[in-house]
Amino acid sequence: MIIYSHLACLAHDTGPEHPERPARLKVVLEALHRDHADLDWREAPVAKLGDLLLVHSQEHVETVLDQDFSGYRILDPDTVICPESRAAALRAAGAVVAAVDAVINGSDPAAFCAVRPPGHHATGDAAMGFCLLNNIAIGAAHALERHGLERVAVVDFDVHHGNGTQAIFCHDRRVAYFSSHESGLYPYSGAPSERCAGNVMNALLPPGSGSFNFRNLWEDQMLPAIEAFRPQLVMISAGFDAHLRDPLADLMLETEDFAWLTGRLRQIAQVHASGRIVSALEGGYDLEALRECSVAHVAQLR
Repeated sequence: MIIYSHLACLAHDTGPEHPERPARLKVVLEALHRDHADLDWREAPVAKLGDLLLVHSQEHVETVLDQDFSGYRILDPDTVICPESRAAALRAAGAVVAAVDAVINGSDPAAFCAVRPPGHHATGDAAMGFCLLNNIAIGAAHALERHGLERVAVVDFDVHHGNGTQAIFCHDRRVAYFSSHESGLYPYSGAPSERCAGNVMNALLPPGSGSFNFRNLWEDQMLPAIEAFRPQLVMISAGFDAHLRDPLADLMLETEDFAWLTGRLRQIAQVHASGRIVSALEGGYDLEALRECSVAHVAQLR
């Protein structure tokens, strides 16, 4: 298994007291080096402009990559950049593209991208919800356009709906998007009625749902739908903010729930996608929970 990361992702400074802070990635990298030091660790490359433009407008890319300012620039009420954010965003997107190349070319069937900023809220033309570029969408589009895949499944178990990923692929049946998320949370989208071209499956979980309801939902509804899609590549938006210790949500999951779902997705990848699976870090704002969940997630992927 391959782990992609880059120290530039630690330099993305969101300002004091911001929940999406460098310490998030720092604890993930420390824990993974401690428990999974034997894996194939690789430096995330810089994403190419052509890959960014597969899903984002030129104007949006120029806004995110602008360095001609000092201090902080606010892109939306939750999303802040500094001059170092350019390098972090390019390495985060580049990690997912490199991971897709590696698993498709046979270097290794599984990869985890330990990067920030996260991506799944970023739409084709706007940064939002802590997200600058939609890393997982860029990787999925790369798999379609550069490798000719016809069926890519994007699975999102972050506690917040990945509105950006859904919007980007809403009319592209080659990508199927599957998301469970807590009802009533930002970005207030992701209703089950949002089906797009029939390639989107959203499931709402009420606050306090816990392990039993989460696992039943995935086992009874979501996983069979992914199986039916027969993906040639499984991609995961791995947000761990549904954990019971997370300060931004109340879904009340345990670390073992993320490990369980990761293992089931790995099985689907083995059956339909020659084992090919790429995961990228999204949310998760309690450092202890994020550390535990990342280690458990990678243990199931390897």
